[in-house]
Amino acid sequence: MPRVLLIEDDQAVRDGLRLALTYQGHTVDAVETGEEGLARLAGDPADVVVLDLMLPGMDGFEVCRRIRAAGDLPIIMLTARNDDIDVVAGLEAGADDYVVKPAQARVLEARIRAVLRRTGGEPRSADAKLGPERHGDLTIDREGLVVSKHGTVIGLAPTELRLLLELSSAPGRVLSRQQLLESVWDQGYLGDSRLVDACVQRLRAKIEDDPAKPVYVQTLRGFGYRFGPL
Repeated sequence: MPRVLLIEDDQAVRDGLRLALTYQGHTVDAVETGEEGLARLAGDPADVVVLDLMLPGMDGFEVCRRIRAAGDLPIIMLTARNDDIDVVAGLEAGADDYVVKPAQARVLEARIRAVLRRTGGEPRSADAKLGPERHGDLTIDREGLVVSKHGTVIGLAPTELRLLLELSSAPGRVLSRQQLLESVWDQGYLGDSRLVDACVQRLRAKIEDDPAKPVYVQTLRGFGYRFGPL
């Protein structure tokens, strides 16, 4: 069963979500602080982290950055309100998705399963090719799920990797934010386009020589994003 690490300081919320997710079939480890969560991950890895942003001591933003710096573990953040600043800051810190409190268990469960589907399977593009692809200085191995530049492997978070795979499956093709939400995040018309923009920003920081002048992931204002042309 998927293992969930829940980091939430409100005991009532923590106990409620732990019971609900356990009922849905997850193995749930629940802790109160970010420090506890990081220590737990060091000794007992999880499949996904559900992280409250407003924590005592080390806040959720810093916890998110540390988890992301250590690897590609999927992170879903809990935010107390649908606040643009909190949401964008959390996404830029490396979160893959977010749920606004009060978090309904069925919504959180759906987001967990969606992020696990995105990060646990093969790329879904029908245009996927066998063998590594060369795009300028970037090499993409779709079968091995490895991206490198100048021969050096680039560490990408799961959502960043899926975004790159989707965009690069047809260089020059323009994809709207809505199309990317549906193909990368498994979210329909109610999806939040900030997920796409924040992920693009993180991806550019890792693969572009100059993120302010992107070569690989380009913006077509008013339409969306495309990969290249190089």
